[in-house]
Amino acid sequence: MFYLIKTPWWLKKIYPSLVWNIPAEEKTIYLTFDDGPHETATPLVLRLLQQYHAKATFFCIGDNVVKNPSIYNDILQQGHAVGNHTFNHLDGWKTGDEAYLQNIAQAAKHIRSNLFRPPYGRIKKFQAKLLQQVATPFSIIMWTVLSGDFDTAISPQQCLQNVVKHTGAGSIVVFHDSAKAYQRMAFALPKVLEHFTEKGYVFKALQMAENEQER
Repeated sequence: MFYLIKTPWWLKKIYPSLVWNIPAEEKTIYLTFDDGPHETATPLVLRLLQQYHAKATFFCIGDNVVKNPSIYNDILQQGHAVGNHTFNHLDGWKTGDEAYLQNIAQAAKHIRSNLFRPPYGRIKKFQAKLLQQVATPFSIIMWTVLSGDFDTAISPQQCLQNVVKHTGAGSIVVFHDSAKAYQRMAFALPKVLEHFTEKGYVFKALQMAENEQER
């Protein structure tokens, strides 16, 4: 499985309209969690975040929100942000544009947010353009650092090092609250929170548009 732990400058140049990091003068990190809500992983994440007074952003699959509504509500009630991750975890490269947008719209019935992250990070430029031109435009959130927790070939220790080595002020970091990633995420996340808290960093959620927060 090939993937880049840290997003290279040239990829940001290819997709300049997507959000890869947040300009930050302060020592702020933006943790994100993809693919939930999950009945085991998400409650663990929420407990750990609460322990460190950290906020994060959860890019939710619409179908999982339907299946786990109380956990989704817990995310919101604890002050975290949410984002749309399609209804069925669709790969934009392998999905027609109309079907892709319809699936995102289906998820939007359950996830009120103008934040969107494409599953696998795969989105066609035209799909991105369409999402940025709808009545309430989406901010398409990518990442600075991949933890690699989804990769069953790496150890939990390597997952931790991926984040510690490459994360800094303004970084958007990807973990997953999913069954597949659970072992590596559950090991790495508390140590990431402890490590960066000791170094004076704070963890914040990505901001949704004002009209979305008030709906």
